Order: sequence, then structure tokens, then C-alpha cells
Amino acid sequence: MTVFAPTDNAFSSMKPGALNSLSDQQKVALLQFHVVPNYLTTSELQTVSNPVRTQAGDTASNKFPLNIISSGNQVNVSTGVVDTTVSNSIYTDGSLAVYQVDKVLLPMSLFGSSAPAPAPEPLKKRKSGADVAAPATDDGSANTDVSGAVVFGSKVHGVFIVVVAFITMLYM
Repeated sequence: MTVFAPTDNAFSSMKPGALNSLSDQQKVALLQFHVVPNYLTTSELQTVSNPVRTQAGDTASNKFPLNIISSGNQVNVSTGVVDTTVSNSIYTDGSLAVYQVDKVLLPMSLFGSSAPAPAPEPLKKRKSGADVAAPATDDGSANTDVSGAVVFGSKVHGVFIVVVAFITMLYM
């Protein structure tokens, strides 16, 4: 088994709220996307056939494509959303390899570009005849976006560390 473990900085550099909008099932898929069911040595990372299948699912549907590309001694991982470098080998024992990556691996199915946003509503006139700065609701008041999104912090990152520790214990 091979695990790609993002650094703390990888999590803190993500777009605020990016992971909070995911369902629990999607969070599990994101964690599984960081796990390859086969043990890959550093030399095998340089010659692996792409796309690589992860625990998140099959690559045939193009939902979870993971490509590992090498150039000299540098190994890069590409998801179609992010490209990152394998910066360190954290642990390896012949059946489990844990490699440090500089970014969280974001799969296309969860973070890929979606359909374009719909066109904005036309501006409505106020009773005084002035244009409203924002699209109006049916009652004439302006829409406001108060998402209350929570910035991703250590909660999911802590879960990721626990999952990696659990996987490591299984193979020790």
C-alpha cells in the first residue's frame, strides 16, 4: 500500500471552506484518493503506468484519475486539479510506503471545474427608479450571501493523520 501524505502547509494553503462543503462520503473518498492499494517503491514511482488506481475508485470513469510523472529524480503527482511534488519518503517497510506531498490531492470528481455559473438576474428598479446594485428577490430586497463557511483547519487534517497511523499499524 502507498500513501501520499500532505504536509500541514498543504492543508493550510487550501481555499478556505473547500473541504467543509464536502459530505462525509466525499471526505472519505478524498482520504482514499491519497491511498494506492499497491506498494510502490521510489523507483516504481518513476515507471508506474498512468492513470494510477487509488482506493477512491476506478480511473475508467475519469472521476479519480491520478497520474505520477517523473523527471530525473523528481516525482510529481497530478490529479487534473492540482500538480504537486513528492518531497520526501516518510516511511517504507516493504509493504507500506508513505510519501510526503506538498499539496492535498484534489480529485476531479470533487474539485474539478463544474458547469459555468448561470447568468446574473437583470437589475430591478426600485420604487424611486434607481437600479439595485444586486439582483433582487421577489419581495424587492437585495440578496445577501452569508455562507458561514468555516475555514478548513486541523479537524480533517487530524482525521487524515489518524487514518495514516491506522494503515501503518495494519502493516507493521
